Amino acid sequence: MSPRQRMINLMYIVLTAMLALNVSSDVLNGFSQVQDGIQRTNRNMSARNEVQFRYLEDIYNRNPEKAAEWYARGKELRGKSEAIYNEIETLKTAIARAADGEKGDYRDIRNNDDLEAASVTMLNPATQRGKKLRGDLDAFRSYVTTLISDSTKKASVLEMLSTKVTAARGTVGPVTWEQKMFENMPAVAAVTLLTKLQNDIRQAESEALSNLITNVDIGDVRVNELNAYVIPNSNMIIRGGKYSANIVLAAIDTTQRPAIYINGARLSNPRGLYEFVPGSVGTHDFSGYIEVARGDGSLARHPFKSSYTVIEPMATISPTMMNVLYAGIANPISISVPGVPMNAVQATMTNGTLTRNGDLWVAHPGKVGSEAVISVTAQLEGRSMSVGSMTFRVRKLPDPTVYLPVKDGAGNTVHYKGAPKRISKAALMAADGLGAAIDDDILNVSYQVVSFSTVFYDQMGNAIPEISDGARFSARQREQFKRLKPGRNFFISNVKAKGPDGITRDISPMEVALN
Repeated sequence: MSPRQRMINLMYIVLTAMLALNVSSDVLNGFSQVQDGIQRTNRNMSARNEVQFRYLEDIYNRNPEKAAEWYARGKELRGKSEAIYNEIETLKTAIARAADGEKGDYRDIRNNDDLEAASVTMLNPATQRGKKLRGDLDAFRSYVTTLISDSTKKASVLEMLSTKVTAARGTVGPVTWEQKMFENMPAVAAVTLLTKLQNDIRQAESEALSNLITNVDIGDVRVNELNAYVIPNSNMIIRGGKYSANIVLAAIDTTQRPAIYINGARLSNPRGLYEFVPGSVGTHDFSGYIEVARGDGSLARHPFKSSYTVIEPMATISPTMMNVLYAGIANPISISVPGVPMNAVQATMTNGTLTRNGDLWVAHPGKVGSEAVISVTAQLEGRSMSVGSMTFRVRKLPDPTVYLPVKDGAGNTVHYKGAPKRISKAALMAADGLGAAIDDDILNVSYQVVSFSTVFYDQMGNAIPEISDGARFSARQREQFKRLKPGRNFFISNVKAKGPDGITRDISPMEVALN
């Protein structure tokens, strides 16, 4: 805290103590003198803060990228401090008018000993101006301290703008900040208190602005060593593509650009961007040096070397299901090009359609028995290049396997595919009907059972066939299940199932064996 500020605070304490002793009206006139002194300090602090903010604005105008964050915080700080400062200015005018009438001026209060003006203005239950000011002051204090990194200065601002009060001895019940500040307080004293509060706000704003200006340069890195680096976009290049590399000197002074020489020729790009279209396939080396001026005018040379590899265009096409595409279903396909992002890769297909699904592709082949060719292109340096293709055979879906969906010991549904495994009669009775699917861990395709027959044999060896109700067991079939004795077998035959390709097939029969 500055000596002047300490003096103001001391005068405020002395005059408040004298007021408490109920001294003569001449003492109240002393508040007017203190008010005038603090008001002059406020004007000086406001001018100082304006200079600080304009300096921060000038830094931003010269280097927006570096100072943008701190300039934005400075503008926000100025807006918040100005808002609460003007709010207090309005309250001072309201107290003066409550004491002297509509033409009252807080700079020259005639009824300076009025003990009602401050209470009526600040403690009115209807307007609650004092309570609102306390809330706004608390919010500003919490905000402004986040902009001050020095712990000592932050503690000083917290204490300076604190609204915590300690009740005087003999006081009954809690006392709020606004009561202690304005209850039974002469008008001139209340205005002086508010002016001092404005001074505290300007001082807190000044501390925050100083910290913001310091923060503009706090992130700069200080170095004492210079090194040359070659930073290529990629060391792997597709023939026909472009090689790009940034050749930079670490910690270079941005006010002067170094001279860059590659293979004896000076690089014309002032930013050190080295790019060209390579020719032959293989690994190629290049070298050079960077010249930078020292403080005494001499030149320092920093050598560098690097290499790049040129490869033939190629694509990686990985069929999820071997090199065969099945008609009638969605065949997932993985397509990628090394060094090229997925959104720059395109693919087309003959004898069918090919659609993108995220980073994967889905192939829907057409005619069975024909070939389908997937061709891949990639966007390289703004132009489309063919990077590979692959041929697939289009086949009809294989026949599924018929099964009974039954429950195992854990209650999970499993596919029972017939003898030699056996199932219980209870599991058989719980099954609704028959299913068919390809579930060989390569394909996972479900079929719709259209119809089937069950064949039972009586004790004389006579076959008793029964027809299903579509994919479900018919009532007559269930009657036969009830008559089956433990250890007996029966057959499921004439199974017809329709696949996702729309083809209805005859499926091999299944023998069911009971425990």
